[in-house]
Amino acid sequence: MNDAPVPYLVTDAWRETADTVSLTLTPAGAEALEPFAPGQFAMVYAFGVGEIPVSVSRIGPRELVHTIRSVGAVSAALCALAPGAQVGLRGPFGTGWGLERAVGQDVVVVTGGIGLAPLRPLVLAAGADRQVYGRLNLLVGARTSEDLLYADQVRAWAHSHGPLHCGATVDRPTPGWWGHVGLVTTLLNSARFTPENTTAYVCGPEVMIRATARDLVHRGLRADRIRVSLERNMRCATGHCGHCQLGGVLMCRDGPVIGWDRAESLLAVREL
Repeated sequence: MNDAPVPYLVTDAWRETADTVSLTLTPAGAEALEPFAPGQFAMVYAFGVGEIPVSVSRIGPRELVHTIRSVGAVSAALCALAPGAQVGLRGPFGTGWGLERAVGQDVVVVTGGIGLAPLRPLVLAAGADRQVYGRLNLLVGARTSEDLLYADQVRAWAHSHGPLHCGATVDRPTPGWWGHVGLVTTLLNSARFTPENTTAYVCGPEVMIRATARDLVHRGLRADRIRVSLERNMRCATGHCGHCQLGGVLMCRDGPVIGWDRAESLLAVREL
């Protein structure tokens, strides 16, 4: 883990949605960050503007892909970058999803909105090592079809007859929408898993995390077999500033991925 930003080069940039961009980053010199695990994040520095925490959305041999939604000055500056620009990276930080917990078990991945980005590396890793896991399920929710991340890839997964069962739903359908309409939790009815032999991974808005985790527990999953990502107000990534504290947990240091057995009481206080 690096304390000082390491220069990385933007080698590709493309728009995912109206307010979200993916950047492929490769080391600008000989120095590179240590390998990332799915679920970990980097502090991404826009020179002259500032830095923000961003989970990795794809992990390559040397390159990293970060999917960034423009919601503030730093994220807007990052979303405006073109190939050839440089950023600074620190990391890796945080806990990973812990895919090794699911060896020999069914896997259920439930995402909402930008939450698909940090879970995509886990889906790709599980799919690439198919014989290690049981049945694979990816359930994706978005506000509209225009807000769906990786739309072509999700549609291909949903229409494939391969080992990955993928369902997608939106709150408000638009002409040409091919998936379901409604809450992402409704997709659990068609997912293929045995609750007592399943590990679940959930990321999205906190209201969606609560509803999904409670539904999974109701269906028979143990709370400690449900892994959720909580990314409240992370700033320093080193546990010093305290902005991401929830109870006795500092999300940048002790999370952002934790079990629902710990997260449920922490989320009793709603995010402002």
